[in-house]
Amino acid sequence: MSVFEIKRGTSPIVLGLPHTGTDVPVDIAERLNPNGRTLADTDWHIERLYEGVLPGASSVRALFHRYVIDANRDPEGASLYPGQNTTGLIPETDFDGLPIWREGQQPDAADIAARRQAFHLPYHRALADEIARVKAIHGVAILFDCHSIRSHIPFLFDGVLPDLNIGTNGGVTSAAEVERCVRDIAAASPFSSVLNGRFKGGWTTRHYGQPAAGVHAIQLEIAQSAYLREETLPFTYDEAKAERLRSTLRVMLTQLEACAASLSRSA
Repeated sequence: MSVFEIKRGTSPIVLGLPHTGTDVPVDIAERLNPNGRTLADTDWHIERLYEGVLPGASSVRALFHRYVIDANRDPEGASLYPGQNTTGLIPETDFDGLPIWREGQQPDAADIAARRQAFHLPYHRALADEIARVKAIHGVAILFDCHSIRSHIPFLFDGVLPDLNIGTNGGVTSAAEVERCVRDIAAASPFSSVLNGRFKGGWTTRHYGQPAAGVHAIQLEIAQSAYLREETLPFTYDEAKAERLRSTLRVMLTQLEACAASLSRSA
């Protein structure tokens, strides 16, 4: 089974897609309970949403599902949001807090170690290599980590999530102008938005974002109601809603590309 899919481009922008995959090896799938087998917590159709939005952008996409192992979690198992409900490196529950594994089939330490080597590590090796390749060409790289999540999940957050949730871990993972570019375009768009709200950027953003070294990272968590019909799983792609959102993403990524060029000149 392939672990990731990579598309190499000429832009300083690298798109990370850690949660769109739905591949689950048979031996792992057999350990999931009926709830787990719905793969409810997939970032449905995110790869389709971003396809062609920024010609020349590179992308690195995990093909395995986050229930196999979560490519956007600390491989050492540290929580991204201490004190808040969240899911771990290999989730024990779904986003509603419901078990996903059959009784007695929950992954143990040996499972975690094996899946880190087989899935998590290869994906991040590919992503790190692509960021390094792009930076060598342009002198700067911007990792744009692409995510989506159901708009209403009481276990994780109150009420309805804003459409566009921008995360830079409180401004740490990118230069101020990179953060400002995304924030201002989101604010001027037809969509509701927030900067460093409930979602401040996952492990990927926090790990790679090193502005002083010329690598900037920013996460965009999109409420799935902005481009899908949130009815029956798997959620259906809504062409009209998605095209409206793609227009905003196109402006956002194009401006980020210009921002990268400016950063490169000033380095």
